Order: sequence, then structure tokens, then C-alpha cells
Amino acid sequence: MEWVILILSGVLEAVWATALGASKNFRRLWPSIIFVVAMALSMAGLAYAMTVIPVGTAYAVWVGIGAVLTAAVAMVTGAEKASLIRVALLLGIIGCVVGLKAIG
Repeated sequence: MEWVILILSGVLEAVWATALGASKNFRRLWPSIIFVVAMALSMAGLAYAMTVIPVGTAYAVWVGIGAVLTAAVAMVTGAEKASLIRVALLLGIIGCVVGLKAIG
């Protein structure tokens, strides 16, 4: 169960990171609200997962999921340019996260 919560918390990290950018320095109401709610839920889930999963592994997985999804959303929406090398590097992050789960 902790792994599921950790993965969902990583997804919420991507939500709050994307909302933070969309908030335009907290000048836009709804992205700012989404940021606060998603960040609180993401941190709570990470904290819960760390009760069973080692801190280093949990944090690396959480950050990896959030970073990959945030970058993917930016590429899909056109906010960042997609390229073969960017996708390959993101796949490398995914491989590392899966590796941490496999050896844990």
C-alpha cells in the first residue's frame, strides 16, 4: 500500500509543480489553490510512505516520478521542446526509479 501511495504522491508532485508555474508567482487564484492542495497531499503521502520505505529510496522515487511527469506534461503542452535525447534521458530516470524498487 505504501508504494501505491508513494506513486500517487509522485503524480501529485507533478500536479503541484505544473500548477506552481501556471500560478504566475501566485497571481492566479485557481492554479495557486491547486498548488497548495496538491503539495499538501503529496507531502502527506510521501511522509506516510516513509514509515515503511527507506527515506532515500522513497524520496528518490517521489522526485523521479514528479520530474518525469512534469517534464512530459511540459513537452506535450508545448511549453518545452520535445526531443529524442530528452525522452531518452527521462526514460533513464524511469529506469533508475524502477531499479530502486527492484533492489528494495
